[in-house]
This record gives sequence, C-alpha cells and structure tokens, in this order.
Amino acid sequence: MFRRTVTKTARQLVRQPARLSAMAAVPRAMTAAMPAPALVGANRLFATMTPSTSTSNAVCKPKMSLMVEVCDTPGSLQDVLKFFWKHEVNMTRIESRPVKSSTADYSFYIDFDGRPEDEATIDLLDDLKRHCKTVTVINTKKVAWFPRNIKDLDCSVAQTLDAGDELESDHPGFNDKVYRARRDQLTDIALKFRQGQEIPRIDYTPDEIKTWGTVYSRMQDLWAKHACDEFKAILPLLENNCGYAVDNIPQAQDISDFLKQCTGFTLRPVTGLLSSRDFLNGLAFRVFFSTQYLRHHTMPLYTPEPDICHELMGHAPMFADPDFADFSHEIGLASLGASDEEIERLATCYWFSVEFGVCMQHGEKKAYGAGLLSSFGELEYACSPTRPAGGEMAFPEYRPWDPYQAAKQKYPITTYQPVYYVAESLSDAKERMRDFYEDMKKPFHARYHPYQQTISVDRAVCMEAKKQK
Repeated sequence: MFRRTVTKTARQLVRQPARLSAMAAVPRAMTAAMPAPALVGANRLFATMTPSTSTSNAVCKPKMSLMVEVCDTPGSLQDVLKFFWKHEVNMTRIESRPVKSSTADYSFYIDFDGRPEDEATIDLLDDLKRHCKTVTVINTKKVAWFPRNIKDLDCSVAQTLDAGDELESDHPGFNDKVYRARRDQLTDIALKFRQGQEIPRIDYTPDEIKTWGTVYSRMQDLWAKHACDEFKAILPLLENNCGYAVDNIPQAQDISDFLKQCTGFTLRPVTGLLSSRDFLNGLAFRVFFSTQYLRHHTMPLYTPEPDICHELMGHAPMFADPDFADFSHEIGLASLGASDEEIERLATCYWFSVEFGVCMQHGEKKAYGAGLLSSFGELEYACSPTRPAGGEMAFPEYRPWDPYQAAKQKYPITTYQPVYYVAESLSDAKERMRDFYEDMKKPFHARYHPYQQTISVDRAVCMEAKKQK
C-alpha cells in the first residue's frame, strides 16, 4: 500500500492533465520527458534515472549491468555511488535486495552507461572490487526485438498478418475486379511509404465517397447520443480543420498534422493487420498504424476488417484527447521488449479499452472505443438501454474497468462483445492501467524522447533478431 501511495503521489506532481482548447492543446509529447518516480517497498529500493534529452547521445549509449554486495551499514550505498561520480560514469538504474544467505548484507543491482573496454568502466570496477564484498558483471538480458528509433517502424510494418490486397472468399469485394485493383493501388501506396515522409494524398472515387458518407451520416445521430464527451468535443474540430464531412473523406496527412499539434500522435499508413507486438510498439512513438482501404460499396454498413471508416471515424478523433493519447502511449511503452505472454495481456486490455471501451458520463454509458464509435449497431447495443435502430435485442454484461481481470477475458472478433468494461472516466481508465503496468514483469523501463523520436531503456539489454512471420 505504501508503494502505491508514494508512486501515485509522485505521478500527480509531475503529470498535470492538459485540456484541449478550441484548436489544439500544447503537444503532450513535447512535455512527456519527465523524471520517473522511485518505487519504495518494505525492504527494497528501486529507482530509474532519466538521461538528458538535450542530446541524442544520451539516448543511444550502450549499457552494462553489475551486482555489488556490501555490508548493511549506514553510508554503504554512498560508498558505492561515490566511485560512479569519481569516474564520471552515468547510472541509469539501481535496485537493492537483501542477501538471502545473510541478514547483514545487501546487494545492489546497477545499470550504467559504458562498455567493458572503456577506461572509465575498468577503473570503476577496480575501485568497486577493492571496497565491496562482491562485484559481479551481469550478462545483458535478451529481449524481443523492439524499435529504438522512429525510423525502425519501417521494419515493424515490413510484414503484415494479412496484406490489404488479399481477400477471403466471403469478402463482399472478392469477385469485384475493379475493387481489388483499387485495393492493390492503395496497398502499394502504404507499402512504399517510409517513416518521415508525407502521407500521399488519395483521390477518392465517387463510390468511395458515397460509402464513407453512408457510414458518416448513419453514425452522426448515434454519436450525439452515445459517444463520450471527449469525442463530441473533438469531432467539430476535425470537421473544421481536416475536412470531415458526409461528402468528403479527409486526408490522412491533414489528420496526422492536427493530432500532432494536439497530443503528439501521428498516423502512418499500413498495408494490413500487424502483429499485436508490432502494432503496440508503434504506440510507444505516438504513432498509430492506419489502413488505407475502404469497405466494399455494396455493403457500406459492414466490414470484415478495419478500414478507413473504422480508423478515421473511430480511432483518430480520440487520439486528440490528452488522457486517451497518454493511455495509448503508455500501452506502447509497456509493450517494448515484453514477453509474448505480456504482449497478449496488453493486447487484450487494448481490445477492451481502445477498441471497445465504455465510460460513465452524466449517469449514462458512453463509448470511447473505436470499435463502437465506428459501428452503428454495436454502439447502440453497448450503450443504449433501448433498441430504436432495431439492432441486437439482447443486452451485454457490464463490468467495472479492471485491467487485471480484462487481461484474462476471452472475446469474439466476429460478433458483438458479450462483455464490456466500464471506466469511471478516461482519466480513471488511464490511472488503473498505469497500476497494471507497474506490476508487469518488464525487462526494463522505457522512455520516449519526443525531440529525437527515440526510445531509451534503463537496463543493459540485448535484442533478439526480429521474428519472421
């Protein structure tokens, strides 16, 4: 209890929520590099140091890990730390643990910037060995591949679980050669895109604009009734600044520019579905991977896959909200280097929040998840006590938002959800998810540096080769 109280208090001191103004709030990404709090337990101390963001060198330096054992006496930690100061070696992480075989000794696990061959490292180890009971250099920990620079996202999207031009036989456009050729064209645009480029502008066809308009007009009344306040506040800004309209499909680059001004998030085109790991890793850089193609015009109210109606109507508006943007960004940071088991837990939490999240506002259930905000049938099903649109007559089960429970919940992907998790607010959803991150078995703590668009970690790690699908 003490640990959680201290941690939350520290977070409150360094994270004051921003509010979206008439056009856009100050970019949260530009103020996100704040000191991480120390975590205090009954007999352990853990602290992570944040490298300066003034130069890119601070982000990319190699690291080493070691364990030192000292007598549990006043000043013993200071005696260790003075040698780091003496040799100008930068510590990035320190953790204390009592020695199991002795009640009078303590071990300190320390990560620092340096290489074994560096003169400063050699001199540091010599001093520590003369003054500590034990000094052991620890092998670097192997972790799953993850992007360290925003340009590494080009590797993340190199392979998709299914390409945008590959259709199942039951897809409405399977036998439509014109539609398939158009999908090939849009997929090729995403395939050629490289991080940092402008997203190409697309000249949408009359059929595509009509399909978009059918969905947009059908959703408008339901958004007014069942969308969360944050979504309803942002939508007019997108209409005024990005061209959201019944008769116009907005351009991804315009939306990306708007989101960057609001919260630092940007869009990136992708050819199809990514693995959970690759998709979540992108959120760590405040990048949302967005498909480019549109559902088939003969069935405008149905899609078997995410399309731009889902991405631009459901996801994009919420990324302009600071709480939601932080929520998504922190899921991404937690996914870096995580085990396959932890990725599955994070992806499941993402499903029940970012995709199908519900929150309470004005005593009613309101949607903030993109899967609801882009589906007229499921939006009514999830949030309305009646069925005026004539949708599914059954009613789902509602549970309080609890990431620990949500992470274990099974879910269908082709039918309406039988269970929805309801948060007290977007801020509440974010805070509960942060508590969940703290208890995850993470190989390191990661920090995003918005000016360099890079990731730094506080431990010495060795990345495995990127898995081929």
